[in-house]
Amino acid sequence: MSPIPVRLGLQQRVLAGYRQAFFDCLAADCPKGLGVFAGRPRPDEAVDSQGIRSMQVAKYFPARNQHFLGGSYYLCWQSGLVHWLEAWQPEVLIVEANPRYLHTPAALRWMHARRRPVIGWGLGAAARPGFLEGLASSLRKGFLAQFDALITYSQQGASQCARSGFPAGNIIVAPNAVAPRPQSPPPERPSHYQDSQAVVLFVGRLQTRKRVDFLLRACAALEGKRPLQLWIVGDGPARSDLESLAKQVYPQARFFGARYGSELETLFSAADLFVLPGTGGLAVQQAMSFALPVIVAEADGTQADLVRAENGWSLPPGDLDALISTLNHALEDVARLRQMGQASYRIVAKEINLEIMLKAFEQAIQLVWEGV
Repeated sequence: MSPIPVRLGLQQRVLAGYRQAFFDCLAADCPKGLGVFAGRPRPDEAVDSQGIRSMQVAKYFPARNQHFLGGSYYLCWQSGLVHWLEAWQPEVLIVEANPRYLHTPAALRWMHARRRPVIGWGLGAAARPGFLEGLASSLRKGFLAQFDALITYSQQGASQCARSGFPAGNIIVAPNAVAPRPQSPPPERPSHYQDSQAVVLFVGRLQTRKRVDFLLRACAALEGKRPLQLWIVGDGPARSDLESLAKQVYPQARFFGARYGSELETLFSAADLFVLPGTGGLAVQQAMSFALPVIVAEADGTQADLVRAENGWSLPPGDLDALISTLNHALEDVARLRQMGQASYRIVAKEINLEIMLKAFEQAIQLVWEGV
């Protein structure tokens, strides 16, 4: 990868631990330095921000997040952003392209007053159906027009931004990845389920939006029809509620708690199918690197390029019946499941991994820097 010839600044509302590796890799390609400005999550958020302490190449600068309202009305202001810009003096700035973040216009004005480009990074520009959609569409268009380029997680997000009037040539797709290209061959799995029971795996933070409760109920609905084991890996605020639910509807579910490194790799290697019934999706790429087929809910668009007919199933969000039916269908043919797992491995080895994501960011930075 060619060195990035600018002093780079990057703003995040919060800096989740899973981004540490990406930011350090990006910083390693910036001889002039990468400064990351980010705050802490709200107390009720299940966001692991401990990774910021382990960044070794990127320079972390703490923000003071001020939160207003909540839910669909949530707003955030990051104090100290302009002071950080004055101190760090980035030649290119990457910010979260979220209109709910009230500090973004100040950063855009500061950078553009010095003829320095700003790149917006985010999911896209999904339409919000309703009687105010016309106004919302106009506001979205005006908000996005302030940026010099956009980075989106998926082709779906890129299409949304283009439909909002942003120049398609200035939209770069950087597939959302947390794991590098796999260095080892995929695990070799037998042509049958171990002990005649398929292992269904969930990995992630245990919080309501992950809909692990749906997965418990889906496995319970298949009891007696489809022998399986459900492994739930992770911790979080919803764990006690989920364990209570499991005792009622599916007591054989196993809760492993948080697992990392070789312990987590062992669980991925022993599983037959990965299921993410709610929002999120970063663990999907990791599961695919272990040649696992996947079932995901169509939540925020981050899985749109990862999950295809050749390697998995995408479900409507919040549809328990669809999850039950798809889970039953997925497990009925072991040979097909193994083939889909191999397709998962090929996708993350060749198309969607940390290295590909870094190249996309480099492309976006070069694009705006050449236009200065």
